Formats: sequence, structure tokens, C-alpha cells
Amino acid sequence: MVWHTVPRAVQLLFPKRVWKGDSSDKRVYLTFDDGPVPGVTDFVLNELAIRDQKATFFMVGHNLQKFPKLGNEVLELGHRIGNHTHNHLNGWKTNDAVYLKNIQAFDQVLDTTLGVKTQLFRPPYGLMRDSQAKAVLQSKDVVMWNVLSGDYDLSIEPSRVLTKSIQNTRSGSIILFHDQQKTKEVLRKLLPDFLDFLGSNGFKTSLL
Repeated sequence: MVWHTVPRAVQLLFPKRVWKGDSSDKRVYLTFDDGPVPGVTDFVLNELAIRDQKATFFMVGHNLQKFPKLGNEVLELGHRIGNHTHNHLNGWKTNDAVYLKNIQAFDQVLDTTLGVKTQLFRPPYGLMRDSQAKAVLQSKDVVMWNVLSGDYDLSIEPSRVLTKSIQNTRSGSIILFHDQQKTKEVLRKLLPDFLDFLGSNGFKTSLL
């Protein structure tokens, strides 16, 4: 089951994490997790460029190491990069020291390959222990979401993913998609229509 929107009660349990952005001027915040991946991230970048829209890409360090040119293209096109750990670790299943070291490993790869830093962090699967979050929050913003597209769940028809994403989008929404191999075909079927929905309804895409 996919929670396409995060219940308010859950958000209140973790008040120090970022669940929504500035809602003025009908701003929304597009985010893509797990890239960069050839054939997927570049497709997303092209669709965004066509519409002059911006997004924040929470990258996996291992992927960035393999495809640095694609990571650099994200920056050159005016988008932003966030930390999604080096190996896409589940914080609930990972020792704190290992988890925090893996976050640092991403930062090192980002600095070495692209010469930039980021204070944005998103835990893979949205899961991290309180002890991990406490340590990360000392130097980074922990960015969650309040609209989950469900694009990664191949049991959900792309048309439903599109419908639920549209229904739950509001001013200030942080919207989560994935630029990974698993979602390659799904994104091609729904992302252009979703981006067109944003534009035709006066939503402005902003960076976190």
C-alpha cells in the first residue's frame, strides 16, 4: 500500500524534519530520488527544461560516482542536489556509525566529483532512527515529502499514479518521484502530463 500523502499526525511526530515548503505564490517542490541514472535522469531533465521547471535531486553517491557527467548536468541546468546516502541505506536496519559514515561518503563524492556541498538530506525509504536524525540535523536539513507519487510500485497503473499525484498537490507540496531504472517506463507515461498539470494550473516549481 502506498500513502500518497503523509498524515498530519505522522508529520507532527517529527517536527524537525521538513515536510512542506513555502506555499506563497503557489510554489511546489519537485524532488527525484535515487539517481543519477542514464536514460531516466536525462529524460527528467529534458522534460523539466521544456517547461522551464526546477527540481531537487536526492542522489545516491554510488550512482553519482558512476555517472558524474549526468550529475554535473543537473547542476548546469539550475537544479539542486541533495544527499540520499552513498548506498541507499535503510536507517532502521543499519548501525548508526555505519549510517552516518555512509552519509559522509556521499558528501565526499559530491565534493570530489562536482566540487559542491549540500545541506539537504533525505533518508532512503524515509526511515532513520531518532539517534541518526539527531546527528544529521546538526549539519543538514532532513527533507521528507507530503506527496508520494508511488511511481516505484509497479502494481499501480501509471494513470492512477498521475491521478493521485494531481489530487494531493497543493501550494507548498514537496512531491516525490524516483529517477531510477525501475521507474523508467512509468515516468515516461506520467511525468510529462504531471508537469503540464503544474504549468496549466499556475504552480511554480521551486528549489529546496
